[in-house]
Amino acid sequence: MTEGLAERLQEKGVLKTPRIVQAFRAIKREDFLSPDMRQLANEDEALPLGLGQTISQPSVVAFMLELLGPQEGERVLDIGAGSGWTTALLAAVVGEKGRVVGIEVFPELAELAKTNVAQYGFLEKGFVEIFCKDGAEGHTAEAPYERILVSAALPRKELPPAWKEELGPGGTLVVPIGHSLWRFEKTEDGEWKEREYPGFLFVPFL
Repeated sequence: MTEGLAERLQEKGVLKTPRIVQAFRAIKREDFLSPDMRQLANEDEALPLGLGQTISQPSVVAFMLELLGPQEGERVLDIGAGSGWTTALLAAVVGEKGRVVGIEVFPELAELAKTNVAQYGFLEKGFVEIFCKDGAEGHTAEAPYERILVSAALPRKELPPAWKEELGPGGTLVVPIGHSLWRFEKTEDGEWKEREYPGFLFVPFL
């Protein structure tokens, strides 16, 4: 079922990197949806999770992960974990030598994410952890991160100070701002490079 989704995203040209393609094949989107929504798992559309939140459109998630460029063995911060789908995809990419920290502000969704991600043994193996907290604070205890992914839209181009501090030199941060996706790179000498990709819609960052 999920293999069809990965292939469709490859055909659309949004899914390219072999390790990310493999993650989309291994991690089944239906495992992160309520039973009444599972038949829509392969549809390229955002679906409701409750609490005004959604599980993002697969093509958008693929595009974000390609922009982020996570590598095996890296440390990744996933802000706005929602149902845990992006956290699990990232875990499949970085593997057991890496580390994924998921953050979700809603307690019900944080618990749902833990339950969903646990199906893949990632929590048990100890390289994925999910916390219920304010995403703007990041998670200093395990910084610096090579990659930071944010799945809710900031209202303006003003990154929380914690994210800027917690992204390591050479790291990449992908975040929706308004109706655009932005990719920020922190150079080895601490300079910031940025690029905008317009034309997206996300739930607002809370």
